[in-house]
Amino acid sequence: MYIDDITNAQRAEVLTAALPYIKKYYGKVIVVKYGGNAMINEELKQQVMEDIVLLHLIGVKVVLVHGGGPEITDMLKKIGKESVFVDGLRVTDGETAEVVQMVLAGKINKSLVNLLGTKGGKAMGISGLDAGMIQAEPKDERLGYVGNITKVNVEPINHLLENDYIPVVSTVACDKKGNVYNINADTAAAYIAGALKAERLISMTDIAGILKDKDDPSSLIPCIDIKEAKELFNDGTISGGMIPKVECCLEAISKGVRKVIIMDGRVPHSLLIETLTDEGAGTMVLENKDEY
Repeated sequence: MYIDDITNAQRAEVLTAALPYIKKYYGKVIVVKYGGNAMINEELKQQVMEDIVLLHLIGVKVVLVHGGGPEITDMLKKIGKESVFVDGLRVTDGETAEVVQMVLAGKINKSLVNLLGTKGGKAMGISGLDAGMIQAEPKDERLGYVGNITKVNVEPINHLLENDYIPVVSTVACDKKGNVYNINADTAAAYIAGALKAERLISMTDIAGILKDKDDPSSLIPCIDIKEAKELFNDGTISGGMIPKVECCLEAISKGVRKVIIMDGRVPHSLLIETLTDEGAGTMVLENKDEY
C-alpha cells in the first residue's frame, strides 16, 4: 500500500497512533549508528535520512554516528592497497589512516550532511578530531593506528543539539601527539551514547538482530538483558561478527544508556518502526528485563 492509496482519515489515524511515541521521545537523545553494508543501497540511504529528519522535526535529538568500511576498502583498492583484517579489525598503517580520515571525515560525512539537508534537516558534520572529541591510544601493535577510546568529550555534540542541529559524527580519533586513529563505529557510538546518557542507541546493521540460529532470520531474539547476553556468549549463540556488536551494546548499557537496539538497517523505515510503533525492530538489549 502506498500513501496515495489511503484516505485522509486513515492518515490521521496513523499520526494519532504515533502520538504516544512522539511524546515519549520528545526532547530525548537517540544515537543512531549507521554504516557498513546498511549504507550501500542508495534508495535505503535516502529513506534512513528521511526518517532521521522526521524524528528531528518532531523534537527527537538525533545524533548520527557513521562508519564506512566498504567505501574505505574501495578507496584503498583504487590506490592499489590491499585491506588486511585481524580479528575483524582493519590493519591501519600510516597511509591507511590517511585514507580512513579522508573517506570518513570527508566524503562520507559531508555526503550524509548534504543528504540530510536535501530532506529538510539541519545537520553539521564533525569528527572525533574536532575539539579532541574522541581521544585514543593504540589498541594492538598488530593493528597499527586502530585505537582504543580513552576519552570522549561530547561538548561539541551537545552544542549542536542545543542549537537544533543534527550532529553527524565520523569515527576517527587522535592522541595527545596528534596521531590519527581508526575507531570501530559501533564502539564509538557506544561511548558517545553513554557520555550523552542517551535514551537509546540504535545500531543499524545488515542482519535482523541477535538470532538463535544465525542461518534462520525467523529465530530473532526480540529482547535480552546483560545476564542473558553473557549466557548467549558462553553457549556460542552470539559468535563471529556479532560478538563485537553485542559487546558494544553491553558497553553502552554499562555507561548509562537505557536501551540498545540491534536491527536490520536494510529494512525500509526500520528506524521509524522501532521508535514510533509497538512493533519495534531487531533485538533490544537492557540491563535487566525484570525491571523493564
